[in-house]
Amino acid sequence: MTATSHLSARTDTTPPPSAETIAVTAPAAAAGERADRFLAGAIGSLSRSRVKALIEAGHARRDGAPLTDPAQPVRAGARYELRLPPPAPATPVAQPIPLAVLYEDADLIVLDKPAGLVVHPAPGNPDGTLVNALLAHAGAELPGIGGEQRPGIVHRLDKDTSGVMVVAKTERAHRALAHAFAERREELERTYLALAWGLPAPPAGAIEAPIGRHPADRKRMAVVPAGRGKPALTRYATERAFGTACALLRCRLATGRTHQIRVHLAHMGHPVVGDPVYGRRIPAAARALPPPLRAALLGFPRQALHAATLGFRHPVTGAALRFESPLPADMAGLLARLGGWAPAGNEE
Repeated sequence: MTATSHLSARTDTTPPPSAETIAVTAPAAAAGERADRFLAGAIGSLSRSRVKALIEAGHARRDGAPLTDPAQPVRAGARYELRLPPPAPATPVAQPIPLAVLYEDADLIVLDKPAGLVVHPAPGNPDGTLVNALLAHAGAELPGIGGEQRPGIVHRLDKDTSGVMVVAKTERAHRALAHAFAERREELERTYLALAWGLPAPPAGAIEAPIGRHPADRKRMAVVPAGRGKPALTRYATERAFGTACALLRCRLATGRTHQIRVHLAHMGHPVVGDPVYGRRIPAAARALPPPLRAALLGFPRQALHAATLGFRHPVTGAALRFESPLPADMAGLLARLGGWAPAGNEE
């Protein structure tokens, strides 16, 4: 086995000098082994999970071609290259990213987050996040509020979920809002609109089931036995049904677990349209749609989930605040297409 480590040369198309590339030639004895396991063992200074993450993020090559599958079998004699990105800065930097601000005062900001915007920096999304935008918008008011990596963030929306969020601008506001969200106080109102496959029965009700990490896939959440997860309660009501193919649901969170609405609806047999994690299979309900409309729903590029309403008490004045966000254009367009389809027995 031969292994070399070198600093990439600085050109217009290569990483900066601080990015290190490690090259390894696979011996015959490694043939058939998982690529991530082989590279972790050959390099010695990186864990297999770290190597796997780097491969999935597009930092690996085999014989000059991109290597994106950590489980791909090793080929004897192949040259593997793994690029180590430069360390991320200890604190996020301000970036001038436009924000749709619904309300702002000395203590908080309420905004309408677009789908596709990550809330805070994390591996794979070191910048270009809501936090970077907030630092540019609020200047020196946010650093240190709630932690360096997540300044002012009280709650979060998934990258591909759109809608209303509140961010604290002072430590006092952050403590009060964080406590309100943690305690799920009655005055806290969080409602979402979700386009789900099929027609729930009953059309309105509650899903109460504990949520924890999926036993086989740690990147996913799942409904788990009591004692292995956290209690979770989602109330839902059907706003509009499109035959038996799909329904627009209004969901209200009584708790706030990771991916709660997406997990609960999938557990009930009605995954959110476009959900790449919890709606992987083509649902039987899709067969009720004409082919062009079916293709539009199956090809929707994100989970059709929108944080429509957020109500809470001002953390300093105590005033009742309530904000609404209209459906974004992509979801509104999808619903318009469904509305133009009139199946027999359609309920509205």
